[in-house]
Amino acid sequence: APSPTPEDVSMKEENLCQAFSDALLCKVEDIDNEDWENPQLCSDYVKDIYQYLRQLEVLQSINPHFLDGRDINGRMRAILVDWLVQVHSKFRLLQETLYMCIAIMDRFLQVQPVSRKKLQLVGITALLLASKYEEMFSPNIEDFVYITDNAYTSSQIREMETLILKELKFELGRPLPLHFLRRASKAGENLKQQYYTGYTENEVLEVMQHMAKNVVKVNGNLTKFIAVKSKYASSKLLKISTIPQLNSKAVQELASPLLGRS
Repeated sequence: APSPTPEDVSMKEENLCQAFSDALLCKVEDIDNEDWENPQLCSDYVKDIYQYLRQLEVLQSINPHFLDGRDINGRMRAILVDWLVQVHSKFRLLQETLYMCIAIMDRFLQVQPVSRKKLQLVGITALLLASKYEEMFSPNIEDFVYITDNAYTSSQIREMETLILKELKFELGRPLPLHFLRRASKAGENLKQQYYTGYTENEVLEVMQHMAKNVVKVNGNLTKFIAVKSKYASSKLLKISTIPQLNSKAVQELASPLLGRS
């Protein structure tokens, strides 16, 4: 994707200013107002924290075409992610751990050329790192060796762990989509959501289209990568991937401009 022009940045700032002005005039509800009794919710600092996370995601951003010219292509990455989703479910790890695993993996692949035979090693090591960061009790390194069917040794995983940490300069605190999703969900919809997320509906339309395209491809048996659908078909996760709304005309229409592309 091309870098934003000064005009784009100016327009973005103008939209945000308008949202904040509207919020002040309409007295948008303070969604953190009733959280003051819960120290874990950090209501005094939560707005500053999210402002910082927005800055951090720009500093640690991932180029949309980061695999161009590499041995690894998008399909190989998709196969690996599909497998990692299954491993994550098998180990019963936190949602944050999966999101962080993918973030670590992509950030590393962006700065370090990796051969095809070591791609799975990068993925499983990223999951190990994320587990150590997020979990109360991380699986043992031998568990990760076992899940790869002994394709790699524990010493190879430790060596890759060292390399990843070195390349990422131990900066593992990249904001995750899950952090922003929870904030957006708490805000609700319309003016409140625009105010608290900083995005207008038009600005999220392209992402919505890509999500809809993936839903249509999975439900239409147009892809082999169905680990996420299988995961969310469980009763534990409310069988959310089986709801009829995902096959609705609205989703089909949203996906239609992109269905001709890969």
